[in-house]
Amino acid sequence: MATHQVTVERRDSLHLKISRVLREESSHRLDVYLFVPAEFGLNAHVLSEEAFYHRAIHVKRTYYSDRHRLPLVMSRLAGKRLDADQYRLGLSLYAYQYVVALERSTQALLEQARLARKTEKRGDDRAETPEEPPGEGRPEDEKAPAVGLRDQLEETIDLSRGILRRLRRQEPSDEGLHRYYANIDNYLSWFTEQRLLELIAHLPRGNDYRQIRTRLLGICREEDEHRRSREYNSERVTRDPTRMSNKMRLLRRLIEHPVTLKQRTQELGGGEEKAVKGLATAVVMVFVSLGLLEARAVLGDITALFVLSLAVLYALREVFKDDLRITLWRWLRRGRPKWRRQYLDAHSNAVLGRQLEWFDYQRYSGLDEQIRRVRKRHMAQREEVVLHYRSSSRMSPTRFLSGYDRTRETLTLDLSPLARLMDKGSHHVYRLEEKGQVVREPVEKRHLINLVIREVEGDGTPLLQRWKIVMSRSKIVDVELVHEEPPD
Repeated sequence: MATHQVTVERRDSLHLKISRVLREESSHRLDVYLFVPAEFGLNAHVLSEEAFYHRAIHVKRTYYSDRHRLPLVMSRLAGKRLDADQYRLGLSLYAYQYVVALERSTQALLEQARLARKTEKRGDDRAETPEEPPGEGRPEDEKAPAVGLRDQLEETIDLSRGILRRLRRQEPSDEGLHRYYANIDNYLSWFTEQRLLELIAHLPRGNDYRQIRTRLLGICREEDEHRRSREYNSERVTRDPTRMSNKMRLLRRLIEHPVTLKQRTQELGGGEEKAVKGLATAVVMVFVSLGLLEARAVLGDITALFVLSLAVLYALREVFKDDLRITLWRWLRRGRPKWRRQYLDAHSNAVLGRQLEWFDYQRYSGLDEQIRRVRKRHMAQREEVVLHYRSSSRMSPTRFLSGYDRTRETLTLDLSPLARLMDKGSHHVYRLEEKGQVVREPVEKRHLINLVIREVEGDGTPLLQRWKIVMSRSKIVDVELVHEEPPD
């Protein structure tokens, strides 16, 4: 798999997932720009930089390999000399690789299935029009996408079944290891069934997909029977979708825990902030003391006027002390990282690398030429608030698990703080149907947010992308890549 691959997808209603695979022999820098419409009223007073960082930005890194057999072969899961920790780590790596691969494969297939379904619907509409003679077959160019989608579905099914068979051939006899194996086999079986059922639900209804739909249904029934025969889940859990979903969510965490790097986050500049506070207080007190001496020299003894002058000086001290402190602090920290993140191996606790992070509000005029060119802003979009997140990392691949030289980073953006700034109201639009009827339909107000991403590996040329995020107050409606400039 090539480096410089960044994907953005909707994780759930109001979360964006930005994923990238990093080859860790060099440094990496990632810039994420959110262009938020000015009508939101967003600024640093409404939502501070620190509040947005801690509430809306979540980073996770895991070991990654595109060789799906690697964890199974290198850990020798069938070996008798393997202790419990090694077995759990190897099995978790194998399961996690499968889950990530199946997620990405089925996501691409879902997009093709939706497109094929729209194409089929348009074909049915043409068949119903008087201009087209009834009974004619579809053109060859419409059949070709169906053949390509079926072939990709067949390939995904074969790969999935092969990986699950290899896992189940290595079923351990030790009771302690078998419990862990059963949990992972239970989750992978359920996860495979869910992804295939989702594909079935979005496949076109035509005869071209009848055979592949039948095969997918057969595999789903086999996986359901596999879990029932092994008695992985009680009947009460099986009947209740909520219970089943919650249980599988916990099993997913069980898989991800050994392969996810531990993190330690440190806020930078704590000592400097105290020094700035002391300096600001000292500077203001110098002027206050000089003012007191001057007032004493002019007014003489302590009088009501002297007390009034003293009160005014101390009031000015309180006002200017905070302003001076904030100004000095912003000047000192401008352009410098605000947080440091350490990555540690979950098994050995060895430090694998470090990452520096920035987050701030920026003006459009302050952006560099690359970002402004990719944004392609128009006159109507000039009033935008720009949120900028940057990370710069360097890892130590020599300390990675044997055989791994990559990590997979998932940056989750929680857009719920932005959704709360949207208007709650909705309105209606009127549509005239062919028979002369006027239909009133409710419309939810939607907003367009532009997401610009720049990734640079080492001293290489950057990867630049622009994504359109269409969202309402309740959910992210659509995510679309509209511009990309790959590295040379």
